[in-house]
Amino acid sequence: MPSLIGQTQYTTMDSPIGELLLVGDGGTLSGLYMQAGRKPKRIAADWSESAAPFADVRRQLEEYFAGERTTFEVKLAAEGAPFEREVWHALEEIPYGETVSYGEIARRVGQPTAARAVGTANGRNPIAVIVPCHRVIGADGSLTGYGGGLERKRLLLELERGQGRL
Repeated sequence: MPSLIGQTQYTTMDSPIGELLLVGDGGTLSGLYMQAGRKPKRIAADWSESAAPFADVRRQLEEYFAGERTTFEVKLAAEGAPFEREVWHALEEIPYGETVSYGEIARRVGQPTAARAVGTANGRNPIAVIVPCHRVIGADGSLTGYGGGLERKRLLLELERGQGRL
């Protein structure tokens, strides 16, 4: 069978926060989308459906939702503008179970007045859950904006704070 590395592949999986769409090239994960959220991702006509390349990612997500995993070991390849990628990298540095404000992320990326731009980049994060955009909250501690909906954000934060499993 010919190698599919380099060709976009996808699979879906059920999760406690709804159907997830996993997208990649067989070697890296470039997208993880909550299909029940505000912005479901359309499957492109030239993508190939294949569950096999995503078996390890699925296992890690299942462990996460069961409260058994706090970090992910997945090779990521998110595509975005340089500022977006810088913000997404900063998101990966937020420890499990902790939250930070948009302003704090702006400071961490060297743009202390760019909290709104951080919010926009956060909203464009193509790899939900694994790149933990749900850990970013308002300056007053409120849950603000989340592509998967505030209820999913609350559930993920509760899971990470040891208040149950999903």
